[in-house]
Amino acid sequence: MTTKPRIAIVIGSTRPGRYADKAAGWMLKQTKARDDIEAELLDLRDHPRPFFDEKGPPMSTPSENPEALRWQKTLARYDGFVFVVAEYNSSITGVLKNALDQAYKEWGRKPFTAIGYGGAGAARAIEHLRQITSALQMVSTADTVNIGGADFMSTSPMGANKPIEDIEAHLQGKTKSALDELVWWARATMAAKAAEASPRRDPKELAICGHRVRGVDGGSAVDRLSHAARSLNARL
Repeated sequence: MTTKPRIAIVIGSTRPGRYADKAAGWMLKQTKARDDIEAELLDLRDHPRPFFDEKGPPMSTPSENPEALRWQKTLARYDGFVFVVAEYNSSITGVLKNALDQAYKEWGRKPFTAIGYGGAGAARAIEHLRQITSALQMVSTADTVNIGGADFMSTSPMGANKPIEDIEAHLQGKTKSALDELVWWARATMAAKAAEASPRRDPKELAICGHRVRGVDGGSAVDRLSHAARSLNARL
């Protein structure tokens, strides 16, 4: 039986009156309607951390701050992420950037998608998020969910503050596509990690998803992920 990917919906704003609660709650509802994913909210308010002040980057230097260590332990539980993205001056919030900076291996080789909101649907912030997460070895979905323009103003506290369900018909197509892709990549990366961790008697042989793929001499992580992805694609 295939293990369902465990996904964290990361609420990337901590300010009072944030729109993020509405967007995150709606996205959680969409994940609960599916049978191929397990999702829960991960609120940055519950993980207060100082601005990065460690002796070195987490890529190479173990963190010492207790809150940073708790954050890393929390992230390690998940197979992928949905970031709830507010756009501040064409970028992500400072608190989300700080959260990204305070872990490394716990983000790495995991997929993410995003639901963004603002005048332009946080499109510029999500593009910046993709640049940041590429340095963390994360995989971005092609599709994201963007709440912008009239849809944002009609559901925002700065506007009419209507329920987000009033505009969900505009969001569901992209949401399904983004979550479908997130699940696909989560399964692929989970399979590649499992194959990498399992003992192999024959270095010319790599077991992925119950199939034997011959002619692979260990290979890079990218090679193993490619084989896992092709194997999964054949089965979906």
